[in-house]
Amino acid sequence: MELTIDLSSMKFYAHHGVSPQETRVGNSFTVDISYTFTADVALESDELHDTVNYADVYEIVKAEMERPSRLLEHVAGRIFHALRVAFPQLTRLKVKLSKLNPPIGGEVHSVSVTVEE
Repeated sequence: MELTIDLSSMKFYAHHGVSPQETRVGNSFTVDISYTFTADVALESDELHDTVNYADVYEIVKAEMERPSRLLEHVAGRIFHALRVAFPQLTRLKVKLSKLNPPIGGEVHSVSVTVEE
C-alpha cells in the first residue's frame, strides 16, 4: 500500500537570487514537499523507523535552503536530489519552491518552480 506525506508551506528566509540586492538582503520563501512510498510496514507497526520521517525531510530542506544560489531551479533541484539520496524508497517526489514578493517590477505574490518525478 502506498502512502503520501505532504509538508506544506515550510517558511524560510534565504539569500537566493540573481541580483546583488537579493543575495545581500534576502527574501522569504516557501517550500512544499509531497512524497510517496510503500508503507505497509509503517501502517501496521506504529514505529518511526518504518516510515519516511517528515522531521528528517524538513532538516534536509532547511540545510539546502541555507546554501545561497542564484536560480530557484538550482535550489529546487538540490532539494530534490538530496531527498532522493536520503530516501531511495520514495516512489514519487514533488518539490515546489516559491519566492514571495519577487523583485520583478510589479505586484506578484510569488514565483514558483516545481520539480517532480
